[in-house]
Amino acid sequence: MASLNVGNLGNLGEYLREQRRTAQLSLRQLADAAGVSNPYLSQIERGLRKPSAEVLQQVAKALRISAETLYVRAGILDEKERDELETRAVILADPSINERQKQVLLQIYDSFRKENAAEAAAATAAAAAEAEAEVIAAQADADATAAPAEAAAPDAPSPQS
Repeated sequence: MASLNVGNLGNLGEYLREQRRTAQLSLRQLADAAGVSNPYLSQIERGLRKPSAEVLQQVAKALRISAETLYVRAGILDEKERDELETRAVILADPSINERQKQVLLQIYDSFRKENAAEAAAATAAAAAEAEAEVIAAQADADATAAPAEAAAPDAPSPQS
């Protein structure tokens, strides 16, 4: 039967198969551990089915890997969102700091991200404005160069009828 890989699902399926084999689990063992049917998991691995985030989370837990990694491979999350979620998860899971400290640290993290995003947006806007100014200046130079040449050239004689 031909594989009907849709979008990134083939990549997800290949990755799941690789992780399952690395964990030395059969398809049936992983399906049982994740609480999904064996045929359904097989279809996911072959890129024929798009699993829900909940199913991906169950499979990730059974494989002892990051659910966010599977979300990225399935196209549910983009890479930046995954990095942010993983950072938050590490902070929240740290047993060496208390809950108040975790919340303060997350607030600082958020403020840095917002500040950096604002700076990046301002830099992009400034670069766009500079590029536009260069285009306008180049056009003005071209117009100024063309104007004296046009004034010096005599008019061509008009054809007589």
